[in-house]
Amino acid sequence: MFNAPLISIVTPSFNQGQWLDYAMCSLLDQEYPNLEYIVIDGGSADESKDVIRRHASRLAYWCSEQDKGQYDAVEKGFRHSTGEIMAWLNADDMYFPWTLQVVGEVFALFPEVEWLISLNPGSFNERGVLSGSNARMGYCKDLFKRGFYLRLDSNSAGRFIQQESVFWRRSLWERSGAHLSRRYELAGDFELWARFFQHAQPWGIKAMLAGFRRHSEQRSQQQRTQYLAEVFKILSEYGGTVEPRWISMLRKNSIVQRFPFAEQLGLSFKAANIKWSAEEKTWVQQRRYICQ
Repeated sequence: MFNAPLISIVTPSFNQGQWLDYAMCSLLDQEYPNLEYIVIDGGSADESKDVIRRHASRLAYWCSEQDKGQYDAVEKGFRHSTGEIMAWLNADDMYFPWTLQVVGEVFALFPEVEWLISLNPGSFNERGVLSGSNARMGYCKDLFKRGFYLRLDSNSAGRFIQQESVFWRRSLWERSGAHLSRRYELAGDFELWARFFQHAQPWGIKAMLAGFRRHSEQRSQQQRTQYLAEVFKILSEYGGTVEPRWISMLRKNSIVQRFPFAEQLGLSFKAANIKWSAEEKTWVQQRRYICQ
């Protein structure tokens, strides 16, 4: 057994009652022994408050009142939190039954891990059925600054960092300013990752931690152009730029991946990953190169 760290999770919600119960149960039904769960509702006019009240006895804090949007709600929730490990789960997304156990174990085992991102982010369809997972090789600051963690179009090699699959230590949150930017309506998470990258290397973990529910009412789908405009601006503010597509395609070439000076030429990058070892029956660290 391990000494389970206190994990603080915030769920922001506004008129998401049709999904909210699924999100809350995906977390509460895990029965993680050291959980601080906070729900911040923006004064919904649907069934959201009834859903929250059904689970109120297992919540550390909840409220239903007007706020200034999603990121204001998340930050408000974090101000009521005390956990060593932090994350937020949107009202239409879900965790997997093992998520908190895995996250607690990894942060307890490896004090040097300051933030953790799934290498196998999942997606759910509108009915909540697991519909896919696109594996990542790893995460690093250099590729972030080159715009690799952007999904520009259907032909793009990059993949977004899945917000619901990111967990971090409170110490990193505090060193990074302990806030979510209000300057961005849609890409506040991306701006937070940019600040995190200034202070610590993320660790990727070979485990599915969460899933993004795809449905027609999502802002990320309806306002994709605005979202990309915001992330381009954030990237520029933090000294990054989207590299030409031919360079990213060159990195994917198998010959380049075996080239002895690929790292010095900026064609491959070191990543820090964690995986389960069947032989050792525990989580182990793994260093590898990312070439795409």
